[in-house]
This record gives sequence, C-alpha cells and structure tokens, in this order.
Amino acid sequence: MAKQDDLVPSERELDLLKVMWAIGEAKVRDIHEAFCPNGECAFTTVQTFLKIMCDKGLVKKRSVKRTNYYKPLYTLENATNRFIGKLFDGSIDQFVLKALSSERVSVEEMRELEKMIAKARKSKQKEQERK
Repeated sequence: MAKQDDLVPSERELDLLKVMWAIGEAKVRDIHEAFCPNGECAFTTVQTFLKIMCDKGLVKKRSVKRTNYYKPLYTLENATNRFIGKLFDGSIDQFVLKALSSERVSVEEMRELEKMIAKARKSKQKEQERK
C-alpha cells in the first residue's frame, strides 16, 4: 500500500476529508449532513466518494451491523506536507515567509504566530530530550 504522503486526494475528496477531520469517525449520514447541510449533493454521492476513498486508502471503513463508519487515514499533516513539498520544495521557511508576506496577515496575527512557534519549539525540545 502507498504511504499516506504519496496519496493524492482529488479536490472533492479533500473537501470531504476536511469535514471528516472536523467531526472524526462518523456514519455516512453524518458526513453527508456536515458536507451538504442544505442538501447541495445527494447522500449516494457522498457514499460513492467514501467507497472510492476507502479503496484508495484515504479513509477506513468500520461496519457495525448494517451501519458503516468512516474514519480519515489521510491527515491534515499529510496534506500539509504534500502542499509544502510540491509548492515550496519542502522548504517550510519559504512557505512561512510567503504566508507572512500576505497583506491579509495582521501584526496581531503575527504576534499570535510567534507565541505558537515558541510553544511548538518547547514541545519539540522536550520530545528530543526524551529520546
């Protein structure tokens, strides 16, 4: 089986994955309701996508009696790694610099990002010390 980072979900599959990352393991009906809250697509469309995604290894199916539950195997981290790898040749610093140069990023948002980076740095340091 292909590694998760090697899988390439389609745009529509990514849209479904975003819903599934938010709600976690769920029945088709719950995924459909979250994905198409106003009935924009048919239940069977979501069901078909989930079957295809299961065959591709993007999601995992668990059956209880006649009810199928689906759980994402392809994670937000997989998607992020693929995005940075493809667009920025794996260079996280170039990705961050490009994102920060956006006019939509406020000074306050940059301060919050600094705090998050400091927290992530501490977590990484602790993780490395345990090894």
